[in-house]
Amino acid sequence: MQLTRFTDIGLRVVMALAADPEATHTSRQLADDLHLSYTHVAKVVSRLAELGVVNSRRGRSGGLAITELGPRAGVGWLARHLEGDDEVVDCDDADRPCPLRSACRLRHALATAQDAFYTSLDRLTVQDLIADPTGAQLLTLLPTVPADRRSADSTAPMVSSDEMRRSR
Repeated sequence: MQLTRFTDIGLRVVMALAADPEATHTSRQLADDLHLSYTHVAKVVSRLAELGVVNSRRGRSGGLAITELGPRAGVGWLARHLEGDDEVVDCDDADRPCPLRSACRLRHALATAQDAFYTSLDRLTVQDLIADPTGAQLLTLLPTVPADRRSADSTAPMVSSDEMRRSR
C-alpha cells in the first residue's frame, strides 16, 4: 500500500507538533522546517484541525499546537481519516467501469489487504512514532525548541530554517 502525499504530510506535521507539545508553530514554519510545500501543509493542517488532533488559531498570536488527542491518536485511525474511504482500486469508474466487477475477486482481496494495512498501524500511536531517535531528530529541525529541551541523544546541531535555506 502506498499512502497519499496528503497523509504523509499529515503524519509528519502531527509528529513534529507532538515532539514539542509546549510550542506553537505556524504552517509556514512547519513547511520550511520539514521541507514541504506551504500550500500542502496548510490544507493538511485544516483537516487535522477538523479531526481534533491540532489546534489552529488565526491572527497575530495564532499558530498550531497539538491537542491532547494528538499524541494518543492511533496511526491507523489517523491514516484512515486522512486517506478517506477510497478503495485501493476503482472498479466503478463512471466513464469506464471494469467489466469484471460482478465476478472479480481482486476487489475483495485488495480491500482485505487495505484493512490489514490499517490494522497493523492501529497498534501504534503518534507518541510511539516520536520515540527517540525520531523525536530527537524532529527537535533538531524545529528552530523554536531551545537547546536544553532537545533530547540528550541528539548529536545533530540545531539548524534554523534560515540556515537550511542558505545552504540549499
